[in-house]
Amino acid sequence: MGRRSYSRTPIGSTPSTRQRLGVWVAHGEGKFSLPQAESDYNFAMKYSYEAYPGNPNGSDHATAGIASADGRHLAIMPHIERSLKPWNWAHYPADRKDDFTPWMEAFVNAKNWVDSHSS
Repeated sequence: MGRRSYSRTPIGSTPSTRQRLGVWVAHGEGKFSLPQAESDYNFAMKYSYEAYPGNPNGSDHATAGIASADGRHLAIMPHIERSLKPWNWAHYPADRKDDFTPWMEAFVNAKNWVDSHSS
């Protein structure tokens, strides 16, 4: 049986734009095995730090999400679909009154991209 846990995943490319979002992880044997140097990959998301529990599945380079060089393909380990509503989160800021969490933007952006590239 796979393990389930709740993790905080840093999002953003610089310290000034980075934020940590809570997200559910559920895995059995799944993890990223990345044999090349960290600089050879396009990371979309990383876990908080290399060791457990910050990196709950032991993925190389603490990888939570990775994109192809052209950005058209994205693979992620955390289950953002399980974190779309505030009540899905283990801990959600009490001062926020959102209908949907910031994770919804991943789906909105994907839909917008498909719409803009459809004929």
